[in-house]
Amino acid sequence: MRLNRRTFLRSTGVAIALPYLDAMLPAHAAENETAAASPKRMLLVGRPLGMYAPFFFPENAGRDYEASRYTKIIERHREKFTVFSGMSHRYAAGHFAEVGIFTGVHPDFIRPADIRNTISLDQEVASHIGGKTRFSSLILGGGDAAWSRRGTRIPAQQRATQVFKQLFLKGTPEEEAREMRRIKDGQSILDDVRGQVATINGKLSAADRRRMDLYLSSLREAEQRLQQDELWSSTPKPKVDVPTPTQDFGGPQLVQRSKQWYDLVHLALQTDSTRVISLWLGSQERPEITGVTIAHHDASHHGQEPVKLEQLALIEEAEIKVFGEFLDKMRETADGDRTLLDRTAIFYTSNLGNSSSHDNTNLPIILAGGTFKHQGHIAYDRKNNMPLANLFVRLLHHMDIEATTFGASTGIISDV
Repeated sequence: MRLNRRTFLRSTGVAIALPYLDAMLPAHAAENETAAASPKRMLLVGRPLGMYAPFFFPENAGRDYEASRYTKIIERHREKFTVFSGMSHRYAAGHFAEVGIFTGVHPDFIRPADIRNTISLDQEVASHIGGKTRFSSLILGGGDAAWSRRGTRIPAQQRATQVFKQLFLKGTPEEEAREMRRIKDGQSILDDVRGQVATINGKLSAADRRRMDLYLSSLREAEQRLQQDELWSSTPKPKVDVPTPTQDFGGPQLVQRSKQWYDLVHLALQTDSTRVISLWLGSQERPEITGVTIAHHDASHHGQEPVKLEQLALIEEAEIKVFGEFLDKMRETADGDRTLLDRTAIFYTSNLGNSSSHDNTNLPIILAGGTFKHQGHIAYDRKNNMPLANLFVRLLHHMDIEATTFGASTGIISDV
């Protein structure tokens, strides 16, 4: 007889969980073996300045949509991605909404000069599965999109050369010794602080104890990170057969910079160095793209001027082209009996729907790869937008995280 490990004894409204029994072992072992052989991954890609909607969104919905100017560029992946229209977090107009793009908190908490944020989607996933890899998550490129559970911004790593070193290059004996001292010193400090907290906690008011609980939760997170660092410090880094990058590309080198980050993301996922990545791309400067003569920011604030719109299209086409090349690489990389693209949920968006008016509704959204039943173009109401956080709940389910809500969600997107 085989039992599910979640079997309960139930009687008159009471449920009692069974202990772990031998009868549960085959199913449990099979679950672990399958999960270990096919880990799921997630990449969040954000960029500023929106996408010009008439060039981005297909006109008709469904699987048989006619490709738009931009989606034609990635047409070869049609069966592996879904375009969403009519989705947003319903934030007020303004660039400041970047801080909520991956947290999806209620609009009341994302206002100019009044930001009360919460955890971003990447960090929520990392809190569940981060200990399984050398890095619980990677926050790359820039931007203000990654936030802790306490609503604190987590800075991004902005130098690809340094990230490559952390991922794949062995440090000198001096560097490794210094890193181990950092870990040991951190553990010692935590031990001392824990004792002090226990001494004073009984003398505090209820409000102060709540503040202390938040503080202790941050200590626990720090301790877990130190324990993880200690474990991985003695584990050899993966070897990759690619040249070590020697240059960090800047804002004007938009295409080169995006390619560099996408290549690094691909390597990090391929080597299972992490399973959760957020990446912020883009620049407001004039990119080094043939035919582009004005800054990206200037082109995005086009006011429907035909010349500026065509400049903007050249920039956005170049960005979509690089994204398509990244999807090529993910599709061509085997991952067990599937491909890396099949294992990875890739969410691509911007904090602005119409940058010319600083509008934050009808965001440009592509969901690619992963365990989804892709539907071509899913069109929601462009005036009364579907909460984007509903899609975030679906992304959590892709990562095998049981959740019913996230941010200001009102349900879950079941279309994919």
